[in-house]
Amino acid sequence: MVWTMSVGQATASGYRGGTARIRRAGRLNRLDLKQLRVLQALLRERNLSRVAAGMGLTQQAISEQLRKLRELFDDRLFLRQGNGMTATPLALELGERVERILHEIEALLSPAEFTPATYEGVVTLSATDYAMQAILPAFLREVRQQAPLLKLIVQPFESDQVERKLISGELDLALSFPDFLPASLPYLTLFDDRHVCVASPCSPLHGRTLSIGEIAALPQLVVSPSRAALKGSHDQWFAEQGLERHIVISVPTFKAAPDVLYTTDLIAFYPARLLPNPKVAPLTIDFSTPTFEVAVAWHPRTQESAIHRWMIEKLARGVS
Repeated sequence: MVWTMSVGQATASGYRGGTARIRRAGRLNRLDLKQLRVLQALLRERNLSRVAAGMGLTQQAISEQLRKLRELFDDRLFLRQGNGMTATPLALELGERVERILHEIEALLSPAEFTPATYEGVVTLSATDYAMQAILPAFLREVRQQAPLLKLIVQPFESDQVERKLISGELDLALSFPDFLPASLPYLTLFDDRHVCVASPCSPLHGRTLSIGEIAALPQLVVSPSRAALKGSHDQWFAEQGLERHIVISVPTFKAAPDVLYTTDLIAFYPARLLPNPKVAPLTIDFSTPTFEVAVAWHPRTQESAIHRWMIEKLARGVS
């Protein structure tokens, strides 16, 4: 036998189904967490006064919540029996489900314990050429030892893209100099470093003590990671001394600088944390160069993230 349904019957069936969904949604909107906790407590205590005392409410308030539950489920749920209450079959059935729901809500509100050794995930770092050499080797070694299941992606630092990528989640942390970081990003200064004046080990300048004026006049190499230009980070400092540097070559990375210095007559100001390097040697000068800060930045939305906090703390401790 083949059953058929007319358009009118199908429409009526769909209407009834839609009405039922609307009715369920309306009932759900009337249910709150307090009512579930009252139902749970009544099933455990079977006594209104004890439930009221345990929840810090009046007996009248508990009775009102029970009234709402009875109306909501269209069942008496509990019947008075002497000084106690007997649960209906529906109340007992609801009890098991309510226990699971409340347990899951409690778990939702309790952050999962963070354990580096078992943490699985992917973290993306953006790092300057300097940070890749001065920070990452020791930091990544320790991360591998303590969080072996964690996967890390390291990207070149792009000052014009770092804010967008941190906002979108493409990046988790950025290692750079504060001057290269957008003002909107929170950051932590990890340490201060200082540039050392260096030249090739074969340079005839070794064995002399050079003044700031002599250094300014010598042909120099600068590292310009953000944009290609014959400008360096110490230009303003030299200008404040009334001097102009004799810059003849610019390279984009600190990693490239020693190779160029080794084969030329140039000098450069090179970060102390990247020394020693067999291709360069410090020159003796009679003045102190300014320091610079190195920082890690993140987006405010990750402020409370356990993995972010752990890595930031690890960076602060590991390179200080």
